[in-house]
Amino acid sequence: MRWPGRVAVLLLLPVAALAATSCQRAAQVSLPVHQRVGLSPRLHIDRIIHSMEGPSAETTFSLEEGGPRELVWITAYRTEVVDADGQSARGLSQFMCHNNLDFDSEAHRKLFHLDRIVNFGRMFTASQGVFEVVFPDGYGIPVFSDEPLTVNTMVLNHNLRDANLDVRHRITIDYVRDEDARGRLVPLYPTFAPVMALLQGRDGVFGIDKPSEHQHGASCAPGLVAPNAPEGTRTYDDHQGRTFTQHWVVPIGHEDRHTLVTKVLGVPFDTTLHYINAHLHPYARSLELHDLTTGQTLFHADARAPEQGIGLASVDHFSSAEGIPVFRGHDYEVESVYDNPTDAAKDAMAIFFVYFRDKEMEQRLPGVRQELAASGAAAASAAPAAPAHG
Repeated sequence: MRWPGRVAVLLLLPVAALAATSCQRAAQVSLPVHQRVGLSPRLHIDRIIHSMEGPSAETTFSLEEGGPRELVWITAYRTEVVDADGQSARGLSQFMCHNNLDFDSEAHRKLFHLDRIVNFGRMFTASQGVFEVVFPDGYGIPVFSDEPLTVNTMVLNHNLRDANLDVRHRITIDYVRDEDARGRLVPLYPTFAPVMALLQGRDGVFGIDKPSEHQHGASCAPGLVAPNAPEGTRTYDDHQGRTFTQHWVVPIGHEDRHTLVTKVLGVPFDTTLHYINAHLHPYARSLELHDLTTGQTLFHADARAPEQGIGLASVDHFSSAEGIPVFRGHDYEVESVYDNPTDAAKDAMAIFFVYFRDKEMEQRLPGVRQELAASGAAAASAAPAAPAHG
């Protein structure tokens, strides 16, 4: 992947002029926003390609290369399927399979001196119907400017049997320097909540040895691994004698599937939830997050199909500066609904990517800033470089 140097919003305009207009942010936290923009290698499409079967590319990079280490905040992530020359064109979004931005979770934990186990190394996922994550005003994910990040891009093709084209992913990362934020941004903690199918075991209650009555209501129904599920991620053991898959087969007709996600979601402390986006496959109708302890539905996301062809046109997301309270001692469930109108079984996934207010990170940041200041790493940087071309 080719990454231009650090650039101001919209590449050429002064940072100060864009602080209030970038991403249509609310004016109460008006901060200079920088971007990292990149193009994936060309990905060739010449046949029908199902989910998780397409050409892909992976690249590791950092937000700032060659300068002093500093603390920065990622506030938005966007991806777009473009033509081989990197230009936007109508109709290319149908070729999106997924776009993931990952980080080294253990290295991140050590860099920020976190006590909790950071067992989820995914920062963002974009997919059909979900092409951006823009955090509510005043929130972001803190990272070091030289911290390694890995982007993975993949394409698919559900509709064009005579396809013969090259496409790319164009990725844009918005970030704010900590010295500009001056304590006005609140850290978020990414985690996830997947729907699963039971492959083997006495019941389908994930991660619980002796389920309670209300936990039994979130029992995964038996299912089959999707034939195109990637090797190495086909099955998951909950260490209670059960085996599951997150990439399963939806039979013909209607399917309503429940999964207990308390252990996977891993709410580390009582906090608030500020952003949710979903990853779904074609024929998905909806995805819900439930608090089983209170009986509340925390978020319902509808998925909409395109007017023509197979795919997803849009999927609802949740964004709130106020947030929704979540609690370490509560049980949580996700419920997916698929309607498969075809004459054959189809592959499916259903995952919520969830962003909590990170109270532990808030406690660690003053010490991290002191370490950077003592090392001289957080020296003021020069004006953003002009974008690279070619």
